[in-house]
Amino acid sequence: MPMNFTLLKVAAAAALSCVLALPAAAQQNLEKLKQFKVATTDLNIPTVPQTGRRADAIRNNLKNIKLPAGFKIDLYAVVPDARHMAVAPSTNMLFVSTRKTTVWAVTDRDSDGAADEVKSFAPSLKFTNPNGVCWTKDGFLIVVEHNRVLNFPAAEFFYEGPDVAVIEVVPQGKLIPVEEESFNHGARVCDVGPDGKLYISLGQPFNVQPRGKVDLYDRLGIGGIIRMNAFDGSGREVFARGVRNSVGQDFNPKDGTLWWTDNQVDGMGDDIPPGELNRSTKAGEHFGFPWTNGGVTIAGSGAAPDLKDVPAPAGMIEPQVKFPAHQAQLGMAFYGSNAFPQKYQGGMFVASHGSWNRTKASGALINFVPLKADGTAGASEVFAEGWLDQNGVYRGRPVDVAVMKDGSLLISDDFAGAIYRVTYQP
Repeated sequence: MPMNFTLLKVAAAAALSCVLALPAAAQQNLEKLKQFKVATTDLNIPTVPQTGRRADAIRNNLKNIKLPAGFKIDLYAVVPDARHMAVAPSTNMLFVSTRKTTVWAVTDRDSDGAADEVKSFAPSLKFTNPNGVCWTKDGFLIVVEHNRVLNFPAAEFFYEGPDVAVIEVVPQGKLIPVEEESFNHGARVCDVGPDGKLYISLGQPFNVQPRGKVDLYDRLGIGGIIRMNAFDGSGREVFARGVRNSVGQDFNPKDGTLWWTDNQVDGMGDDIPPGELNRSTKAGEHFGFPWTNGGVTIAGSGAAPDLKDVPAPAGMIEPQVKFPAHQAQLGMAFYGSNAFPQKYQGGMFVASHGSWNRTKASGALINFVPLKADGTAGASEVFAEGWLDQNGVYRGRPVDVAVMKDGSLLISDDFAGAIYRVTYQP
């Protein structure tokens, strides 16, 4: 018994030392890559199989997807845990985020409309919830993790090996205070605006933040959208306030306004509050949360009784679109190509992940939202559906949408672990 106890202590100590060594090794690799040094010697990066039973099953599920006449959906790539997508500016590939520890490099080498290779990007680094991926105007890939921001020069050309040059825009633990980290609402999204600045959404970590957190979050931009220099993090400021948890954004190329989705408060029933699609026209605007969400009063309700007497800011802005409650709208993208019919050109596609807490599941679809002549949103309509079957079982859960250079529309799905490609043939 004493010998076994000693062995257990030794094993536990060894295991603990390995756990403690992982962050140190990851930081050492980061420092090497920042200096264009080799961080690892293993040049062989495993790839994800693109054929076989799993791919066949995903294709079979796609037979249930309903689209407008003339549209077709196919499997583009098998990508485990696929979340947000960043289409490469110069090559026929894209980078795909996850909420785990991997960013995927997805390549269509023969340009046939389906990926040939899917492998991890920069595997010598340790990512933590790298949900946000986007490009600077000159082709630098931004990866926004839960609490860090990295910038990869020429990622689409250096991705072949495990060591990739990197710029540390915001060090670990400096995007938000470490004490405000949470497993809830920690998936960031990003975009680079017409001004060249990096815009990052910061979901607040509660269903509704308690009274004692309102002023702190307002000041830091938690429950908002911040912007900064995309290369050194300088000039950081809060761009938009009153956001609960935005996991999708895109700039309108016509007028430069920032549009973004926002998720709903839980615990108020199946049918309220509605989901939001918002339009930011300038810095400093407030979009209502935690006082309102989708036009529904939150402060003083059963979801936030301690906010009853907290004065609301003046001039709160209403959503452009109110979606059905709890469908969890996430990624969105403007459609700037002419490969789809005229009605879709200049409008937005929005991915609905699907509800997790409704009595009857709802969502798991793609909406289309047109724009009016004055730049505001028209009426939303369902563009693609069928990932939620007749038995109320999810066969897929769309996360993000992205437009390829040929005008096809990509849809990511973190439940099925796939990316789909939608094309149009009159």
